[in-house]
Amino acid sequence: MTDPDVARRTHRTLEPFHGMIYFAPEATEEYEALGIAGRDGYFASRAAPMGRVPAEVVIATFYNFNPDLVRHAIPGAWDRADPAEIVAARWRAVDRALRSTLGPEVVEGDEMAQAAALAEGPARAGSFGGRPLFAGHAALVWPDDAHLRLWHATTLLREYRGDGHIAALVSEGLGPCEALVSHALDEDAPVGAEVLRSSRAWSDGDWSAAVERMTARGLVADGRFTDAGRDQRRRIEAMTDEAAAPAWDVLSADDATRLRRLVRPWSRALLESGIFTGMGRA
Repeated sequence: MTDPDVARRTHRTLEPFHGMIYFAPEATEEYEALGIAGRDGYFASRAAPMGRVPAEVVIATFYNFNPDLVRHAIPGAWDRADPAEIVAARWRAVDRALRSTLGPEVVEGDEMAQAAALAEGPARAGSFGGRPLFAGHAALVWPDDAHLRLWHATTLLREYRGDGHIAALVSEGLGPCEALVSHALDEDAPVGAEVLRSSRAWSDGDWSAAVERMTARGLVADGRFTDAGRDQRRRIEAMTDEAAAPAWDVLSADDATRLRRLVRPWSRALLESGIFTGMGRA
């Protein structure tokens, strides 16, 4: 069995390669060309692999967004474009953004092909059971180009991990807004409370009520984690790592290290490019 730490470390390295699509201007342009503007593009493009699902399914699978924010986008987006058209627009945006940021010599290089081949095995190995967002993306036809194959693989692995993370949150009794509070109080959180609250469209009252519920459970005191809250956070992260680990069983430790080594400079270049300005939106 794969060490869960491998799943965590590899996720951290691969995440920017996937996550740039939520901030790239090319994505906004592609979705707007279909008549889907603003943040509606995020919900429509990420949900589109599941088909014409109602808002309730997106609320459940995305988990920590205010339901009203989701309902602003879904199902209205399906009236403006078929989910298959939105998926195609997302692929175009990925291609444009990676070529623009990394350059054609990287995108078309041998190392990109090597990384795509390494990531594809774990991405195909994940079980669909209990992972609806991963399953929707797994049903898509794999693209031919190496940089798109690598992006698709990192997307699958990200959604696989995310579905497991939601299961951990539910098992610990943390609702959507409470999950964000817990994340914000984590010492290692890369995004602060205000960004998390506003980007998911929760009001100050919603946030305060979530803190009060966690305080009543002994997880928070005076706006900080209690020992119980900190222990719960560690449990959630450990459960998330353990749930993500099985997909990596098909890759040796050396190959996982090789994958991280290949992708790391590209993730760093994406982080340094300015694409992630306003991080916390997705």
